[in-house]
Amino acid sequence: MKQGAQGSAGAGVPGGEVPRGDVPRGDVPGGQVRVPQQAGAADAGRVRPGAGAEAVRGEHTHSEPVLPAAPRGRPVVQRSSVRGQIVHALRAALVAGDLRPGEVYSAPVLGERFGVSATPVREAMQQLALEGAVEVVPNRGFRVVERGARELAELAEVRALIEVPVMLRLARTVPAERWAELRPLAEATVRAASSGCRATYAESDRGFHRAVLSLSGNEQLVQIAEDLHRRAQWPLVGSSGPGMRGRADLVADAHEHTALLDALIARDLEVVRALVGEHFAGAGAGAG
Repeated sequence: MKQGAQGSAGAGVPGGEVPRGDVPRGDVPGGQVRVPQQAGAADAGRVRPGAGAEAVRGEHTHSEPVLPAAPRGRPVVQRSSVRGQIVHALRAALVAGDLRPGEVYSAPVLGERFGVSATPVREAMQQLALEGAVEVVPNRGFRVVERGARELAELAEVRALIEVPVMLRLARTVPAERWAELRPLAEATVRAASSGCRATYAESDRGFHRAVLSLSGNEQLVQIAEDLHRRAQWPLVGSSGPGMRGRADLVADAHEHTALLDALIARDLEVVRALVGEHFAGAGAGAG
């Protein structure tokens, strides 16, 4: 439970480019998302056809870090949801540690990897900038924000202030059969954790929390809580992933979901309070 948008790019890819190459979709099987591999040295400083405005802006590509190549055989980005799929893929890459804190990534290189123009990639990165995941670096691209344990602890404190009272109130009012309906989601988090993929688990973890809080009927609360949850899943400086947790940690975390459901069904408020309180205490210590 400690882990941590689908948009639309309109009828087609800006500039009329046809998506090409192997690009991870929003619903990535196994959650494994990879981001662009660098162009060869021969391409450094050379303006590519179609790069036009990006090259003029000076979004250099020759100094960016080399990232793992994406597995082949992935379906291409669909024209009807280019921006949304790229936002989703970049978020997953961030959680997985493929977008590393402190590194700068340019829209043209990311766009070349995804097989689209730089425009929808830039729009997706601007969305991540609004969320606080990256910051704009003029004439270069976007830098992944570096964050430390203090920020994680602050996020955990705010999440606890929001979610703990809501869960305790729901424990008093929601009938057992409604909680039982969430059992498949809780079990899905265990399977996701067993895969060892942080991005897959992060998505499943947020889904479970979203379903629990949705029972409050307060959509604003659900949106705010999910935004905080997503931010809590971003990697710390110097880590290979959120809190540097391994598969065993993820599985132990996931099993807390089923334990919480059992307590909610039994209306055992003390156990609910203890489980949720321990969860956020652990999140503040760097568990995500």
